[in-house]
Amino acid sequence: MPLMTDPDATLPTEAVSGLPDAPAPLVTPDLLVATLEPDGTPLHVNPAWEGVFGRGEPWERTGLDDARTAATYVADAARGMLVTHQVFLVERPGYDLPLPVLLHFLPVRLPDERPGRYPVVVTGEVLQEPVSWAADQTRRRRTEMLGQMTMGVAHDFNNLLTTILGHAELLRTALADAPEESRAHLAAVERAASDGAVLVRKIQQYIRHEKRERFERVDLPDLIGEVLALTRPYWHNEPRRQGISIQVETALDVVPAISGFPTELREVFVNLVLNAVQAMPAGGTLRIRTHGAGDAGTVVEFEDTGIGMAEHVRSRIFEPLFTTKGEKGTGMGLTVAYGIVQEHRGEIVVDSAPGQGACFRLTFPQSDTPFEDVADTAAAAPVLVRPARVLVVDDEPMVRTVTSKLLRLKGHLVLEADGGEAALQILGDADAPVDMVVTDLSMPDMNGHELAGQVRVRFPHLPILMLTGDTDAEVGDGAVDSVMKKPFKLDALEAEIQRLLGG
Repeated sequence: MPLMTDPDATLPTEAVSGLPDAPAPLVTPDLLVATLEPDGTPLHVNPAWEGVFGRGEPWERTGLDDARTAATYVADAARGMLVTHQVFLVERPGYDLPLPVLLHFLPVRLPDERPGRYPVVVTGEVLQEPVSWAADQTRRRRTEMLGQMTMGVAHDFNNLLTTILGHAELLRTALADAPEESRAHLAAVERAASDGAVLVRKIQQYIRHEKRERFERVDLPDLIGEVLALTRPYWHNEPRRQGISIQVETALDVVPAISGFPTELREVFVNLVLNAVQAMPAGGTLRIRTHGAGDAGTVVEFEDTGIGMAEHVRSRIFEPLFTTKGEKGTGMGLTVAYGIVQEHRGEIVVDSAPGQGACFRLTFPQSDTPFEDVADTAAAAPVLVRPARVLVVDDEPMVRTVTSKLLRLKGHLVLEADGGEAALQILGDADAPVDMVVTDLSMPDMNGHELAGQVRVRFPHLPILMLTGDTDAEVGDGAVDSVMKKPFKLDALEAEIQRLLGG
């Protein structure tokens, strides 16, 4: 929750500027309000905003990175997105430390304006934090930027995997009569690309902290396998580069599935793996085990051969803000893990002694309700192919080409567009009506949702299928009929196309 302060209050002068006689800046509880054009041009600002940001350009007192970030959020809001709880640092004349400001970017959805042209209202309030806040905020922003860059790389990597898997499927058709050895090599390529796609998706989910609203089936050995794949660079690659050997041994008994949030449990297990690696600076062994405990439920153990903990450390290991890592630690990793295990009605304990490593033991209760395995009916049922005129829209030539070739393999007549404007022109000029639009999400100038909105106005009943490498893409406001993740299998794509055509 934002911390508002008394406008008459002052802080120690050293906390503001480092000068003994410098007064602390006054922080008013007034709401900051600015109304901006979609391009960021100010239409109106209230006195509180003017007192903090000045009278000129809205972001002239922020750093270059913050100014670019704010401009991005304004553009997002102009397209109809709600961007809230974003902290910016504002330079104040005469003071060494910047002032933290919490801002919210709100679209004004005027009925006569289309997405991308909405005015934007920016509201906010000034925060006052301890002197260490600026450095913490800088680290947080760097972490956010690293996450954003990773998500961008993951999206591009999904496009590359889509191209690889697509051409592999085309090649498999062409090599139907090839020797068994050749087809085995091709199968290995497909398997490696599919495994890469699964790993990228796990990275995306972990960065976004995605979780479902309801508990679901969680297979603990499978989840641990995912965690080891996700953290392999940390416990295998980096130690080897430093000449250190860390071995990971698993004894994963088949145990009943539990009810839980896979994403949150994955976060707990990742944290325990990373802690174990940090406890073995000279190398060692991490043993991970799963086994049943009768009526008590299911047990997962993470045991390392590291430096261990003294009793006064072990007894406080789950306390908030307690850390033995100095400035490098937040003291929240194991606290969060403890809370997540409690949320799953489980228990986490640790046994350790100096020089004897540590063993974290997690116990989860048995599920109260049986699970039902739901078959993938789209993949299992035979697909009745109805050839159609399909418009494929993607700004990436490789992805667009391989998608089109795959659909032609199924007998479809395919039209191609390299973006939203080209797609709208084809839809308007086509000699025969298009039966379906298959579009990418992330495209410059006009993204998939914006394209779908314009298509829906002109062609209300035209099915629209979105292909995306993002994990958080949803059907949204109803303009899109269905969303499929990249990379995809041709049979799954064809099944979804036929379902939409039939509907």
